[in-house]
Amino acid sequence: MFGWLRRDPRKKLETQYAHKLEQARDAQRNGNIQGYAQLMSEAEEILQKIDSLPASTSEAGK
Repeated sequence: MFGWLRRDPRKKLETQYAHKLEQARDAQRNGNIQGYAQLMSEAEEILQKIDSLPASTSEAGK
Protein backbone atom coordinates (compact mmCIF):
# COMPACT_ATOMS: atom_id res chain seq x y z
CA MET A 1 0.00 0.00 0.00
CA PHE A 2 2.76 2.43 0.90
CA GLY A 3 5.34 1.02 -1.50
CA TRP A 4 5.73 4.40 -3.14
CA LEU A 5 7.16 5.77 0.12
CA ARG A 6 10.09 3.34 0.13
CA ARG A 7 13.29 4.57 -1.40
CA ASP A 8 14.68 2.63 -4.32
CA PRO A 9 18.04 1.13 -3.27
CA ARG A 10 19.01 0.75 -6.94
CA LYS A 11 18.72 4.50 -7.53
CA LYS A 12 20.90 5.26 -4.50
CA LEU A 13 23.58 2.82 -5.67
CA GLU A 14 23.48 4.19 -9.20
CA THR A 15 24.06 7.69 -7.82
CA GLN A 16 27.01 6.43 -5.75
CA TYR A 17 28.39 4.65 -8.81
CA ALA A 18 28.21 7.78 -10.95
CA HIS A 19 29.89 9.80 -8.20
CA LYS A 20 32.75 7.28 -7.91
CA LEU A 21 33.27 7.37 -11.67
CA GLU A 22 33.51 11.16 -11.57
CA GLN A 23 36.01 11.00 -8.71
CA ALA A 24 38.06 8.42 -10.63
CA ARG A 25 38.02 10.58 -13.76
CA ASP A 26 39.23 13.59 -11.80
CA ALA A 27 41.99 11.55 -10.13
CA GLN A 28 43.17 10.29 -13.50
CA ARG A 29 43.19 13.78 -15.00
CA ASN A 30 45.27 15.01 -12.06
CA GLY A 31 47.82 12.25 -12.62
CA ASN A 32 46.87 10.23 -9.54
CA ILE A 33 46.86 6.79 -11.16
CA GLN A 34 46.87 4.87 -7.87
CA GLY A 35 43.88 6.87 -6.67
CA TYR A 36 42.18 6.25 -10.00
CA ALA A 37 42.70 2.50 -9.67
CA GLN A 38 41.33 2.49 -6.13
CA LEU A 39 38.26 4.51 -7.07
CA MET A 40 37.56 2.31 -10.10
CA SER A 41 37.79 -0.75 -7.87
CA GLU A 42 35.23 0.78 -5.50
CA ALA A 43 33.01 1.68 -8.47
CA GLU A 44 33.14 -1.92 -9.69
CA GLU A 45 32.05 -3.16 -6.25
CA ILE A 46 29.07 -0.81 -6.35
CA LEU A 47 28.22 -2.00 -9.87
CA GLN A 48 28.25 -5.61 -8.67
CA LYS A 49 25.82 -4.66 -5.89
CA ILE A 50 23.55 -3.01 -8.47
CA ASP A 51 23.64 -6.11 -10.66
CA SER A 52 22.80 -8.36 -7.71
CA LEU A 53 19.64 -6.41 -6.86
CA PRO A 54 16.38 -7.76 -8.26
CA ALA A 55 14.67 -5.67 -10.90
CA SER A 56 12.49 -2.94 -9.43
CA THR A 57 8.76 -3.53 -9.34
CA SER A 58 8.03 -0.58 -11.61
CA GLU A 59 10.23 -2.06 -14.34
CA ALA A 60 8.75 -5.56 -13.87
CA GLY A 61 5.23 -4.26 -14.48
CA LYS A 62 6.08 -2.82 -17.88
